[in-house]
Amino acid sequence: MWVEVGDRCGIKLGTGVGTNSEPSLKEGVMARAEARHILVDSEEKCSDIKRQIEGGADFSEMAKVHSSCPSGKQGGALGEFSPGEMVPEFDSVVFSAEVGKVHGPVKTNFGYHLIEITSRL
Repeated sequence: MWVEVGDRCGIKLGTGVGTNSEPSLKEGVMARAEARHILVDSEEKCSDIKRQIEGGADFSEMAKVHSSCPSGKQGGALGEFSPGEMVPEFDSVVFSAEVGKVHGPVKTNFGYHLIEITSRL
């Protein structure tokens, strides 16, 4: 699944690897990940949403209600991507932090993100 949402929320347009970093190789295969996110305009709002999710609120529903990224309509789902396709701050979390947990607030030039890594190969 590939979702092109534009530069407004941290995704670079196109399907090739961007210039933010070199592809990560694992046994000769480029690393791939799937994630979803919620983008908001303040760290306080981001932290509040994270507390609600940790308290049992559904990530997907919170994305639909609060995210300013077009991906919010799909529950924040960004599809599958490789290193370099996201801004560096986003990549850093997605390709190193624990899968299945909600991470953030992560500040980028687009705003503040909550990121849930749903899979990584």
